[in-house]
Amino acid sequence: MSDATIEVLDLRKRYGRTLAVDGLSFRVEPGTVTGFVGPNGAGKSTTMRALLGLDAPDEGAALIGGRPYHALRTPLLEVGALLDAAALHPARRGRDHLRWLAHSHGLPAGRVDEVLEQVGMETAARRRAGGYSLGMRQRLGLAAALLGDPPVLLLDEPVNGLDPEGIQWMRTLLRTLAAEGRAVLVSSHLMSELEDTADHLVVIGRGRLIADTAVSDLLAAASGDRVRLRTDARARAMELLTAQGATVAVTGRDTLTVTGLRAGRIVELLNADDVPFTEVGAHRATLEEAYMELTRDAVEFTASAGTDEVAS
Repeated sequence: MSDATIEVLDLRKRYGRTLAVDGLSFRVEPGTVTGFVGPNGAGKSTTMRALLGLDAPDEGAALIGGRPYHALRTPLLEVGALLDAAALHPARRGRDHLRWLAHSHGLPAGRVDEVLEQVGMETAARRRAGGYSLGMRQRLGLAAALLGDPPVLLLDEPVNGLDPEGIQWMRTLLRTLAAEGRAVLVSSHLMSELEDTADHLVVIGRGRLIADTAVSDLLAAASGDRVRLRTDARARAMELLTAQGATVAVTGRDTLTVTGLRAGRIVELLNADDVPFTEVGAHRATLEEAYMELTRDAVEFTASAGTDEVAS
């Protein structure tokens, strides 16, 4: 497989007075699924568009296999992209859409059937795109991205519109594609999906890099030395552990998160004071928790406590 890398080097892009991307740099290595995340307005879409030659950088570079998109001799064979699954002519059949793409890039017609089978669209591809659900459009868009068997994939919200079975299928497919040596960059708002799919995470906010790290390292750092305690006597447990110097936070109806005391010491204290509990164990942060902590100061719009609406 040819050079399967994605590189963003000191990228800057301005639209009028808005600085959408401000000196952003990161690299996506072959063989990995990399999640690309950030609050609304962070610059994710601008970065993806720059990588695909849809927007020209004001400064810096956005490279596929070491080259800007406009320098790729056979783009479909070097990078596959899914940015807008709705960008289909409603009167065109799915199969015809792929056949036109294949013909324009000198690919054999048989390749169309291969990718349709890969994404589970063999039968539906004979129907006109105007009758497709969002999930079907996503699958067809992914088929188009895979048509040239490219070493690099750029996917924006690939599970959008998929049912639970489809989400599980997409998760497995992305990991399989990466295991074949491809660089896979996935922009998503669904941290729960990235937690089960991504090896690496690039987090941006206000056009700048916030984190570039392995998902496992980020979760370990976010989990820290916190201990999860489940007890029906929440108030008594809080009073007891706080008196011993711990920091205690309520995280559920019968759940506390304790910082500053080891799990063994917590058990000793609870038993000595006859405070009932059903669980004491290391707290494992979710990717969403870690993400929210990282981007706390980079959110463009926030809602005041007690409001019913959140600006987007």
